[in-house]
Amino acid sequence: MSSVKGFTLELSQIEFVGQGLARPECAIAERDGTLWASDARGIATRIDPGGAQELLGPEVGEPNGMAMDRQGNLIVATMSGGKVYKLYRDGRSEVLLDQIDGKPLGAVNFCFIDSQDRLYISVLTRHVPSWWDAVVGNVVDGYIVLIDEKGPRIVADHISMTNEVRLDAAGRFLYAVETVPGRLLRFPVRPDGSLGDREPFGPESLGVGGFIDGIAFDAEGNLWAAVVCRNTLAVIFPDGSHQIVFEDPRPEILEVMAGKLKDGTIEPSDLGACAGRTLQLPTSITFGGPDLRTVYMGSLAMSRLITFRSPVAGLPLAHWR
Repeated sequence: MSSVKGFTLELSQIEFVGQGLARPECAIAERDGTLWASDARGIATRIDPGGAQELLGPEVGEPNGMAMDRQGNLIVATMSGGKVYKLYRDGRSEVLLDQIDGKPLGAVNFCFIDSQDRLYISVLTRHVPSWWDAVVGNVVDGYIVLIDEKGPRIVADHISMTNEVRLDAAGRFLYAVETVPGRLLRFPVRPDGSLGDREPFGPESLGVGGFIDGIAFDAEGNLWAAVVCRNTLAVIFPDGSHQIVFEDPRPEILEVMAGKLKDGTIEPSDLGACAGRTLQLPTSITFGGPDLRTVYMGSLAMSRLITFRSPVAGLPLAHWR
């Protein structure tokens, strides 16, 4: 039986790290205890093990999901900026990708580096900078880019608001979040990194407003999922069943938001209104600590990272291997 079965947390058991962060949507943990958080005041903030912080990079337009390469540099997606940046450890930055097939990327959401150092990039929508228009219009034009020695190419298309993507430990499947309506897809990964036909995975719904944002695998093959509007953390088991670790929802507001989404009148303020009393719009998950059992979570609305201890280690990312 999974070590996570039955694992729950009271909101009072959750702790926090960092201070003064702006829209820390994604977090990365290093082996020595250094943390990185995407930060709208620049590109990312480094949080040293002793707590000292340093903001790095120029303002780039909603830095969002990040990956770290084996050299310790960050690869960062920007939503309204519509580009992928490389942020070096000394604070230098450069544009890694800003178009595909001669066209602008769109609202770039997340970056993931696999065990073969291939880079997968998810694009929420081709609409940029007003990516919210795609939410209102229920536009299904998200996609996934692969960058390897052959260069960048689209390997999956027509995805509904593509959010985070991750490969399982064996590299057999790439899992992708369709934020709206709030479900998971997975694609077989071919030897050349391209993707096969999609199939659904996991629960059809995680409740009213159950919009999944970030996902991360643990060492047992369970998929942890941040549910942004419900202020929830769920664990989805390999058989597709799930359990809730914690949540801080606002049911009445979620019902109103769901109705506005359905009739095309939803506004960004409706998303903000979903913020919980303890947790506000959690988005991403990463495992850290010397045993990979310390969980860190980013958010859209908090000025610090969420943290707690897990009963199981996380699956090591490329920069840990």
